[in-house]
Amino acid sequence: MTPYAPDRRQVLFGILGVGAAAGLTACSSGSRTGTPGTAGAPKSLESAIRAAEADRTTTGKIRALSLVASPIEVDLGGRTVSTWAYGDTLPGAALRARAGDRVRVTFRNELPEATSVHWHGLAIRNDMDGVPGVTTPEVAAGGSFAYDFVVPDPGTHWFHPHTGLQLDRGLYAPFIVDDPAEPGDYDTEWVVVLDDWTDGVGKTPDQIYADLKSGATGGADSGGMGGMSGMSSGSNGGDMSGMGMSGMGMSEGDVAYPFYLVNGRVPDDPDVLTAKPGQRVRLRIINAASDTIFTVALGGHDLVVTHTDGYPVKPTRAASLRIGMGERYDAVVTLADGVFPLVASPSGKEGLARALVRSGSGQPPALSARPGELDSVPLTADMLTVAAGAALAKRSPDTSQDLVLAGTMSPYAWTVNGAAYEDSEPLKIRQGQAGRLRIRNRSMMPHPMHVHGHTFQLGTAGGTGPRKDTVLVPAMGGIDVDLIADNPGRWMVHCHNTYHAVAGMMTRLDYTT
Repeated sequence: MTPYAPDRRQVLFGILGVGAAAGLTACSSGSRTGTPGTAGAPKSLESAIRAAEADRTTTGKIRALSLVASPIEVDLGGRTVSTWAYGDTLPGAALRARAGDRVRVTFRNELPEATSVHWHGLAIRNDMDGVPGVTTPEVAAGGSFAYDFVVPDPGTHWFHPHTGLQLDRGLYAPFIVDDPAEPGDYDTEWVVVLDDWTDGVGKTPDQIYADLKSGATGGADSGGMGGMSGMSSGSNGGDMSGMGMSGMGMSEGDVAYPFYLVNGRVPDDPDVLTAKPGQRVRLRIINAASDTIFTVALGGHDLVVTHTDGYPVKPTRAASLRIGMGERYDAVVTLADGVFPLVASPSGKEGLARALVRSGSGQPPALSARPGELDSVPLTADMLTVAAGAALAKRSPDTSQDLVLAGTMSPYAWTVNGAAYEDSEPLKIRQGQAGRLRIRNRSMMPHPMHVHGHTFQLGTAGGTGPRKDTVLVPAMGGIDVDLIADNPGRWMVHCHNTYHAVAGMMTRLDYTT
């Protein structure tokens, strides 16, 4: 079957917008070295980007890393499937650095089409951010690119393509940035990457998107939609942030997937953490899914949440947590003696992602076992308090701007401020300003909204809300976030549901000079 050919607005994270011609022409040679210069940006903005990079605090250490994107075959519980991935594993092997290190990543593209790499959660220099046509040239099939940037912030981060629907394949991997000042009050760590999976066992992402556009029903294994959603009210009215948490009959996603994975493994062939009773384990949980929000729990244990999107929070105990696409949560657990399921329940969908923790003898619970912890009210970001020293500097906003989210299933279209990306008016900010984004969700499903190149604080700068770069905005709800304009450039702001973004739910935050 011929793959679905996306139109101009549907080149998802590889947007053909302002500056696209410069970005695409620049990569035609097939091999490039990372050099300053944002595609289509004014020279004064390029100068500001260089100056901001020169001012970064560094360790003086250079880490030379390599990364290859290529077609591979993976084993999903005895099923051999073909997909695309980084290296020869699913997820790709984690990259690791210390905060302040200069990282040089030599990237080679062995895929049959152009691709890109976005360093999600890393507030790096704008021209290395990995959005073709906006910040960084795409990398042609057979080509290479040298990413070169200083890693500013510690925490649990990850990377993935910003081109087409490639994220809904196997192209994702963790990027862990260590903080030398962190006390590290745990015995071992376990990076837990969640995903929804169709490649090689169901319809391709392009076929799924074509079905969504045509209004077909079903799922990744049979059609297109996992459930009706959308139905925007079209209103730009007042704050409705008290409404719209889960459980109101609103859809949580558009696609029903054949499998949900933990660390690239299906539930009947799970990844296993082997440890000892009494050990403290740091979980670094990353939701790399394209269309699925998960509720995560460890059977027989509470989670003590310590970080979200890389930033520390006051330790908060919870039986389960809710994690949107693109979000990350760190939690510490003290292990009991036995064999316990780590589960991720896909919100509003059938199925379960599952791994195991083995700290003693015994048989694992039945495959169908559902831990009682999943029946608790899950922790969400608004329940967290920023840790001492992690808040933004207390400031009143110099500018306040709206992000009104809306969409419909028929036609399948998702917008920010009433427009799809190609017709949108970028948000504006000047370097040094404090900015407030008033995010209002006028649709009947939640949206994980991600701001590139920055972290923001929920509520007000200097307040008690946690620091994040991706926030799950509830259906028919809203939230205010504050950020500081300290990283000049042109930055994407978009929903991290792959299919919503490809259908138009994205805009930009542009620094003015």
